[in-house]
Order: sequence, then C-alpha cells, then structure tokens
Amino acid sequence: MWAPAAHGVAIEFQGVRHKLAPEADGYHALAEAPPPGIDYRIVLDGQRTVPDPRSERQPQGVHGPSQRVDHSAFAWTDTGFRPPPLASAVIYELHVGTFSPEGTFDGAITRLGHLADLGVTHVELMPVASFPGDRGWGYDGVSLFAPHEGYGGPDGLKRLVDACHARKLAVLLDVVYNHLGPDGNYLGQFGGYFNHAYSTPWGPAVNLDGAGSREVRRFFCDNAAHWLRDYHFDGLRLDAIHAFFDRSAEHFLEQLAREVADLEASLGRQLVLIAESDLNDPRVVRSREAGGYGIDAQWSDDLHHALHAVLTGERVGYYADFGRLEHVARALTEAFVYDGRYSRFRGRDHGKPALGLSGHHFLGYTQTHDQVGNRAQGDRLGLLVSADRLKIASALVLCSAFVPMLFQGEEWNSSSPFQYFTDHRDLDLGRRVSEGRRREFVAFGWKPDQVPDPQARETFERSRLDWSELERPPHRELLEWYRALIALRRQRPDLGAGDLSKVRVHYDDAAGFLVLEREKTAVVANFSETAQRIAVGGATRVLLTSHADLDFGASSILLPPTAVAILAKGD
Repeated sequence: MWAPAAHGVAIEFQGVRHKLAPEADGYHALAEAPPPGIDYRIVLDGQRTVPDPRSERQPQGVHGPSQRVDHSAFAWTDTGFRPPPLASAVIYELHVGTFSPEGTFDGAITRLGHLADLGVTHVELMPVASFPGDRGWGYDGVSLFAPHEGYGGPDGLKRLVDACHARKLAVLLDVVYNHLGPDGNYLGQFGGYFNHAYSTPWGPAVNLDGAGSREVRRFFCDNAAHWLRDYHFDGLRLDAIHAFFDRSAEHFLEQLAREVADLEASLGRQLVLIAESDLNDPRVVRSREAGGYGIDAQWSDDLHHALHAVLTGERVGYYADFGRLEHVARALTEAFVYDGRYSRFRGRDHGKPALGLSGHHFLGYTQTHDQVGNRAQGDRLGLLVSADRLKIASALVLCSAFVPMLFQGEEWNSSSPFQYFTDHRDLDLGRRVSEGRRREFVAFGWKPDQVPDPQARETFERSRLDWSELERPPHRELLEWYRALIALRRQRPDLGAGDLSKVRVHYDDAAGFLVLEREKTAVVANFSETAQRIAVGGATRVLLTSHADLDFGASSILLPPTAVAILAKGD
C-alpha cells in the first residue's frame, strides 16, 4: 500500500489488526491479504480507520469496510464476443439509476433488446464507481475500483456486461480521473494524490506531474486496467480531460493509451479510449507515433453547440459563439468550429485545426447527460423544439462522418427530464450543493424555486425514463425515424465513411437551409418556417424523409417548413 503521508499502516480483518511493514518510497507491505468477501479496514497512524483506496467492493457504502473480490469466480459466457470497430459504432449513453424502473444493473439488462433492435452497437455507462448515498450521477465517486452497491455491486455489473455481449453490444464505461467527490474521499490521508499548485472547479487537481505523481498515475492506470480486464469492458470514456494538469514529458493520457494498448495485446481483444475534451486540440486523438496522445476518439461539442444554437435560438454562455448555419457547416466538415479562431465566450483564440484526422476520431450528438442535465431544469432538446426540428438534428448527426452517440430516451423524445440529483448523507454538504445549484442558475435568470433541489428524491424520480411512451404517439413516430436513420447509415457505405475531405456542405443562412453531401447521399434540411425549393444536383431518389409531401425533381426538391429529406445521388 502506498501511504507516504502515514507514519504507520495496519489492516483489520476478522478481529485482528495486522501491521504493515514500511518499505521504500512510501510503501507499506503485508504478506497476508484478507480473503475475498471478508470485511476489512485500513488503520492509519494507529487511530484513523478508513476504507482501502483500491477497495473492490464497499458493501456498506463509501465510509464502510472494504472487501476483496474473487474475479475468477464469475462464470463469463462472452468468450466468442468481439466488439465492432469504433468506426462503425452507434453509441448509446445511459445512466443505470434512471434507465430502467429498477435502477440497477439487472434492470438495465431487461432493456437491452430495445437497444439491439434500435441498431446500437456500443452501450456507454455513466460512472458506476461507488459514490455517497443511493442516487447520483456518479461523477462524485470516491471508491474508484468498487462498483456502486445500490446498482448491484460487482456481480451485477458483470452480469450486465455479459448480457450486453450476448446481444452483440460492446460496453464502454465512463471513468472520472480528474477529481473525486468530497464525501468519502480519503486519498489525501494516504499520500500526495492531489497537487495544490493547480486548481479545478472541484478543488486541487489530481497530482499527475508533482512529487509522488508516479504512484498517482499508477493508481489511475491500474484502475483502467481493472475495468477492462476484470469486468470485460470494451473501452473507457475519460471525463473532462481538460481538467488534467500535466507538464510531464509523457503526458498521463499518452501513458494510459500506451498501457491500454499493451493490455489489448495481452487480452487479444480490441479496447478503446474516448476522451471528453473542450480543448479543441487534435493532439488528443493523434497517434502517439505522430506526437499525439493516442486516444481513439473524443466527444466533439462544437457540432452539438452549433446545432443547438440554430435549432433553439439560445445564445447564453458558450452558445454565444454559435448560431449560424455557417457554424453547423464548419462542424460537419472540419470537426472543430473553433480551430484557432477568436471565441467571444472565452475572450481569446481557441483550438487548432484537426487536419488529416478521420471523422471517426470524433463523436457527434445532439444530446448528452451534460448538455441536458446541466440545464437548470434538465430539459431535453425535445422540450425546446418541435419534433420536426429533432428529425433535422438527428438526420445530420446520423449521416455525418462522425461516430454518432445518443443519450437515453432521445430516440423516442422521452418526456422525462434529466436533472442533476444527489443523495449526500452529510446534510451540510447536501445543503451547500443545493444552494450552489440555485445560485448558479439565478445568474442566468431562473428564480430559486424554479431550480430543482438536487437532494430531493423527486428530482431523481422525475429523471427516470417512462418506457410506456414507446408505444404511444408521437413518441413511436420518432422512434421509427431513429431506427430508419440508423439502418440507412448501415446500408449506405458513404454514410459510415470518416474521410472529412469528402464531406461537402452547402447552406444559405438567410434562407435557412443546409445540404450535407456524402459522396452518393445528400441530406437536405430546411430550418425555416416556410417551404422552399432547394437545389440538389445529381439526386436520383428519396431514401428517407420527415414529410411525405415532397416535390422532388432531377435537380431540386421542394421541402415543407422545418423538414429534412435524405436523397440518393448517382444510384
């Protein structure tokens, strides 16, 4: 155990306290480990009793005793499963606690048939590492090696991954390495896990380049290997890498990518890493051989922001940098709208061109947990715009050169919001979180009583998906639209291609239309509230349309207001 901040370290299990022997570089060692399934606690300096930082199970919560897990005991059935390549993926982001009525890993299993029928290839779980209380988003996790007990613990998570693989669904896990939650975070009592020279929105930064950073980096790299090896995940989504502060010659992301590549070779199955980044820095996804960090793909918020601003008319916050079809066109053809250009929101030049990179290095989406849940009332795009505008947005994303991602319930325009919810048992912390949330949105013009209390159970309950909506209009119609779009992406090779140099976009901001051309396929979108005839050269037939009332000719199409049509060209 690495604990340079402690003068003495012991472990208590089965009524006996065992002292660990001090070793070099802040380590303490004991030959005898507690058997799997037995409660144990770490004792620091003979008096402080805390959980193990690498605990594999916290059956009584983040403050309780730890347990080891015998990973060889689970009967996996996925030996023959091989995940599809990321280039052909359709990713589905979900929150275990609100995805099913049960709010558990086993509850999620009962809904996997829906995802398979929809055409999803990869399921992305929001963080499942143990966090305080029964409900939460998971980004305040503190026991990073232990699946949240309220969801079903280690075996429940393995059953979910195994069931996904049986449905030929790959599984990605969202992991948070940029901070830990405040409640149950004991890492600082062991050693220099945090570097106070840097600050983040959550407090001191994780120590990636200061004294002791070798062991801190080892902790997070081992955590990544733990999920990929012991839980058979097919990849990881790395939360907010822009909050990493690292001046090392080998950046932490590069080390992580290198070690995951070695694990991939050892396991004999493909593993992927996807980053969340607002840096607009192509180094994140460039190969290590080309001087990049070697991450496989990253979330691309510029396309989301560009579409959202045009569809809703919102210009608050970062949406001030968007709002014209020019921005949508640039996002579709170049990934980064801000590629060295001046950002009014930031007050500086931002980003760098993604030259020579495939669109498969970027995820495209119209909704995510962040973009929905970090609104004051967690309102989805479908509560802000019409179903016709939703169809335009989904058509552009699913016919783009990027890897498309959906957020749970998006495909049927779920009426459930996705609000920010917590369950801090530290009442003072819970009160401060609730008050801080209200202050944050009052600055944007919301009244305090309009901002849901994160600590209230009702906030969580409102965020559960209502699966009965699938069979009711108008939800059923939008679900069929998504199924048709995903099937079309599979059928048309040019729609799955990632070469951004072959993507063409024509638009008219004043008229309010945009045409996305993908070699043999064109997406024609009328954003305006009036019908208009739009030129499309070489179109031969209509593949899919949001409105049956079309006037289609050899060189143009008359589209109704807020309508979209997907046309074949040259076939």
